[in-house]
Amino acid sequence: MCGIIGITGRPDAVDGIVAGLTRLEYRGYDSAGIVTNDGRDLRVVKRAGKLQQLVKALEAQPLATSTGIGHTRWATHGEPTDRNAHPHVDPSGRVAVVHNGIIENYQALKAELGDARFASETDTEVTAHLVARELDRQPEDARDLLAAVRAVVARLQGAYSLCFVALDAPDEIVVAKHEAPLIVAHADGVGYCASDVAALIAHTREVAALLDGQFARIAPDGVEVVDVHGEPVEPHRYEVDWDLAAAEKQGFPHFMLKEIHEQPQAIADTLRDRLTVPPNGGGPRLYLDELRIDEHELGSIDKVFILACGTSLHAGMVGKLAIEHWAGIPVDVEVASEFRYRDPIVDPHTLVIAISQSGETIDTIAGASYARDQRAPVIALVNVVGSTLAREADGVLYTHAGPEVAVASTKAFTTQLIGCLLLGLFLGQVRGRLFASEAEDILARLQSVPEAVQQVLELDAQIAALAERYHDVDYTMFIGRHTGLPIAYEGALKLKEISYLHAEAFPAGEMKHGPIALIEQGSLVVALAPAGRVFGKMVSNIQEVRARGAAVLAIGTEGSTAELKAHADDVLTLPEPPHELAGPVLSVVPLQLFSYHVATLRGEDVDQPRNLAKTVTVE
Repeated sequence: MCGIIGITGRPDAVDGIVAGLTRLEYRGYDSAGIVTNDGRDLRVVKRAGKLQQLVKALEAQPLATSTGIGHTRWATHGEPTDRNAHPHVDPSGRVAVVHNGIIENYQALKAELGDARFASETDTEVTAHLVARELDRQPEDARDLLAAVRAVVARLQGAYSLCFVALDAPDEIVVAKHEAPLIVAHADGVGYCASDVAALIAHTREVAALLDGQFARIAPDGVEVVDVHGEPVEPHRYEVDWDLAAAEKQGFPHFMLKEIHEQPQAIADTLRDRLTVPPNGGGPRLYLDELRIDEHELGSIDKVFILACGTSLHAGMVGKLAIEHWAGIPVDVEVASEFRYRDPIVDPHTLVIAISQSGETIDTIAGASYARDQRAPVIALVNVVGSTLAREADGVLYTHAGPEVAVASTKAFTTQLIGCLLLGLFLGQVRGRLFASEAEDILARLQSVPEAVQQVLELDAQIAALAERYHDVDYTMFIGRHTGLPIAYEGALKLKEISYLHAEAFPAGEMKHGPIALIEQGSLVVALAPAGRVFGKMVSNIQEVRARGAAVLAIGTEGSTAELKAHADDVLTLPEPPHELAGPVLSVVPLQLFSYHVATLRGEDVDQPRNLAKTVTVE
């Protein structure tokens, strides 16, 4: 989950690295550091804490060189201290490394080095020692950093993207990739590497994603990519379709608030151009961005697994409702980190849908890989073009949400919800459960969702007032049924991950089976209660918790709020959705705003909540 950037070939490389780290800090903010290489010395400056601590240190001891690598850390091995911050240097001071991932066999490798002095508690430092040893074994007049790195990486176990500089190669950066994202680029005589395109978007939109087992030598005159044998190979090249402005705050106090307000446009982008006319005739049909499997094969599936983690898991719950409703296929929603460890029954008639904003979530990738090993088709629902999950899947639906910088997901989630509806319609179409005209009609109705979300955003002042009233509540319970239940889970997650308040979610029908024991005077219950088939049941659940002293904030729709006002302390009225299954897209927005305002009132850093990072690339 750490952030990496390397630059070689520009005099102000340090400024470029700091700017890149600023855009990568969402990947980890326990510590940050830079190493520069002028061919005489490797100079390292690193500090625990957020990036600003490194910036202050650089003001006190400035670095100037054309080659350097930088890192912002989310700690795994070793607590976040100055000495555990990256970069790490071997004892001779000739090789430095930054790393994203985990080296699982680092203890055994350290033991090989005998009495070697280690300056940190990390798993990473051992790789700098080993690369320096490999360089010592090469002829003095023909030392090759790339060859040394390949020799060391062949012995590593785990997931990693590694980035090295060495005094023996003053204008080079050498990188290695396995199960952790890494991109490379070259523009105007400058070479780059990074863990995320956000770090490089100010310099170029033409990038290449390294594949597992690939290495790159990055220099001012170009980028050389090779495989484990040192043979030239081609990485995955693509063009980034957003610009630098999309990764900036643009006047908003926080990225999270900016991204909440970007949702109408992001949803419209997800819905845009989803129909195509088949070459063999017939009416318009929904299509995926990429499909490398015959639709007839998808028509024969008899079971669906949805794999996801965190917020994406909640989107998958809505996906289950959509697919079962429109395609008539049984769906299980699985926590991706558990899926492959329980011997799931997967075969070629099982479809696996893997959901990940970044497309780099390690548990989701591993689950999808397990499914492909069983010859099951995999469809990825991702935001990031060129990501690992997108490359390895048999089909891809991109959400086109643009960069999401805040750790707490907002626009990525609502576009995932739309993506899940599109997948439900697509599968209903390929299985013959929906006529093309039916899918086209539902898609046309969904086009009104962006405007409806904009109407919800206009409730911001009312939501901020509710946050003022409830921001010191010790315990908040979110309840819902049917389409409201996944949003109850998401609302609870948002509140606790950025405000650190105790929040939980439960199916409203389960209240009497235990959770209602938690309700006492002063508790807050947030009830998802739109008009619809389960509305009467939700009213009964609201009455149950109010009778036990809880305050109730109800999220209703225009058809339900008149009755809600008789039972709840506060009611937010949302527009009626164009389809019941689109309701979650509207109902989550006030919960995002509520969590944001509660957290800011409590003085918390909403963009960088403690202990969390944006992309989970380690198990």
